[in-house]
Amino acid sequence: MPNNRTILLAVAFACFTVLGMALYYQHVKDMLPCPLCVFQRYAFFFAGIFALVAALVGKQKPWIALALVSALGGLGTVAKHLYILANPGFSCGIDPLETFLNKIPSAEYLPWLFRADGLCESAGDPVLFLTIPTWSAIWFVIISAGLAYSLFRRRA
Repeated sequence: MPNNRTILLAVAFACFTVLGMALYYQHVKDMLPCPLCVFQRYAFFFAGIFALVAALVGKQKPWIALALVSALGGLGTVAKHLYILANPGFSCGIDPLETFLNKIPSAEYLPWLFRADGLCESAGDPVLFLTIPTWSAIWFVIISAGLAYSLFRRRA
């Protein structure tokens, strides 16, 4: 059975790998992120950072809890994104949410990672038969499960 540190490092690696793939699709495949995609990026980023900190410090529980809250927030966001894709008349489009997101300092200083320019209705081409938001949901479930296991497991 893997220890908490191994699980947390795997979670951090998964989060940063997903962010790397998002950057690949944005900059190489020209798939612009929508506001909900950017919220998911923040969730992956903070879940990864908190999991990494938890793996490196002695008192892990508060950091694991923060990582889990971030992952569950991302799961809620991707659920809304999948709802929008399932109901084509519903849109998040260019709205105050996008304007708000693009004014956050992290979006101004790191626009290549956190700027929202796309539409939520366009999920892009499928990757291995699934849309990008579906893959995001799968990874949020896996990451949340790993974090919940680390948070609630009993020490031997």
